[in-house]
Amino acid sequence: MIAQPTPPLKRWIAKSFPGSPDERRAIESLTTSLGVSPFLATLLVQRGVRTFEEARAFFRPEISHLHDPFLMKNMDRAVARLQMALAGQEKILIYGDYDVDGTTSVALVYGFLRNHHPHIDYYIPDRYKEGYGISRQGVQWAAEQGFSLIIALDCGIKSVERVAEASRLGVDFIICDHHRPGQKLPDAAAILDPKCDDCPYPYKELSGCGVGFKLLQAFCLTNNIPLDGLYGYLDLVAVSIASDIVPITGENRIMTHYGLKVLNSTPRTGLKALINVAGFKNKNDLDITNVVFGIGPRINAAGRIQHAKAAVQLLLADHDDEADNFAMAINKHNNDRRTFDTSMTEQALDMIRQNETLLNAKSTVLFDASWHKGVVGIVASRCIEHFHRPTIILTQSNDKAAGSARSVPGFDVYEAIEACADLLEQFGGHTFAAGMTLPVDNVEAFRQKFEEVVSQTIKDEHLTPLIDIDLPLDFSEIDARMCRVLKQMGPFGPHNMQPVFMTENVYLVGEPIIMKEKHLKIQVRQTRTGHAHWAVGFGMAHLAEHIQPGMPFSICYHPDLNTYNGDTRIQLMLKDIRVA
Repeated sequence: MIAQPTPPLKRWIAKSFPGSPDERRAIESLTTSLGVSPFLATLLVQRGVRTFEEARAFFRPEISHLHDPFLMKNMDRAVARLQMALAGQEKILIYGDYDVDGTTSVALVYGFLRNHHPHIDYYIPDRYKEGYGISRQGVQWAAEQGFSLIIALDCGIKSVERVAEASRLGVDFIICDHHRPGQKLPDAAAILDPKCDDCPYPYKELSGCGVGFKLLQAFCLTNNIPLDGLYGYLDLVAVSIASDIVPITGENRIMTHYGLKVLNSTPRTGLKALINVAGFKNKNDLDITNVVFGIGPRINAAGRIQHAKAAVQLLLADHDDEADNFAMAINKHNNDRRTFDTSMTEQALDMIRQNETLLNAKSTVLFDASWHKGVVGIVASRCIEHFHRPTIILTQSNDKAAGSARSVPGFDVYEAIEACADLLEQFGGHTFAAGMTLPVDNVEAFRQKFEEVVSQTIKDEHLTPLIDIDLPLDFSEIDARMCRVLKQMGPFGPHNMQPVFMTENVYLVGEPIIMKEKHLKIQVRQTRTGHAHWAVGFGMAHLAEHIQPGMPFSICYHPDLNTYNGDTRIQLMLKDIRVA
């Protein structure tokens, strides 16, 4: 097991709210119109909800509020090229990345279009033999098999050479991507990417699967196909949004809201099997957290350990027995992934602790040719839990160094990597996560340049873990109704995080309880005679020694309703404890 050092102290940042007369008026208006407390109205205004109509849309998202897909640049060209392929009985290849977003995208577009076109297949590149994005092998295979149209999902926006090569071989591309474009765009039949500078689409934060969904939405509208059938695929879109950690606002919030409904009521056969092996068989209120930590990692594990095609096969399965077999195999891959993850994380942390230069740096770049490529991103995230700074974990793949980057809140790791582009062969990603390939001989030069770039651009505050606190909260305001209203503010995720509250001067009731040697359970009350609540802090056992009966301390947390053996009680989910 990895030695667990005491995590770094966290910064508690309390929002200054309400700050303006307009915000105060909005709080008063919502308090009256919604019949809620000023406290809950303040939480809504913090999230940009200021009117009764906005509150109704926030609490009751409507599928009819999805944007017209033809607002996206090139959507008309994309649909026209797809229509031409269908009319001409062309062979269409659905091509997607090997992560959760890519595999759900392929399952969505292939699964839907196969009902309207017989000459269709899908392709997932091998993570280890082909790497990220459009591969030469994939293009050549498509041409050899007689495909004349490739619909690329969650990749392709920077594949200028591969798309040009496909064109020479008589293969067109429709690119559905959500990553930042490079300076030059591929010469494709159509490019759908709301992040292109000249794309007027009103919502920029779709997942790759979300862009694929918009293409199908436009296809349905063009052909007078009822949209209800397409909406049944929103469970896949919700899984992609949750797992790719895109903002859960705007259209993403609407699609996640309805996707979770599908996931909890009538999930497709493959996802149902995955829900069962993840231990959620009798759970009918799956949320974003369950998807992120239970479903997403298992889908990812297929491509990390063997080949992601197995994940698509699972997601497309029609029969329970078939789905169960795929799900059990993928669950084994996930267990294997955990073994690699634990071992590599221990090695990576030791490398940092034993090297004074790495220990005192403002970034982490580690390379080991023996590491498993499939878990480098996970290991990067684990390192950030211990050393809170931008981190890149590299291994050797096909005679190249390849790896993944993860960042910390407030720092754009993609821009830092882009500043080192002269040392890289390929890179792509987002603000907080990216991937790259470079010559092995360039690793040390890249490490030095990346550290130089990060040191010049990162702020000291970014190097300390941050807890955003929405409001101070008195225990007297916590009741079951409040917890239910807070839950209705979900689905939670980036840009709509679960509200976190702070209560100062609480007192311990009884002795702290340590669960499984690493989790903390305590009973606390705000005054020596006030009402007591149970509170649980996962991974916080090390804080037990700092709190004593009779000694006041502060907590930040979110309140939840916990049901056990039919008994529902309020439970505070701790984020941190601070002793005066």
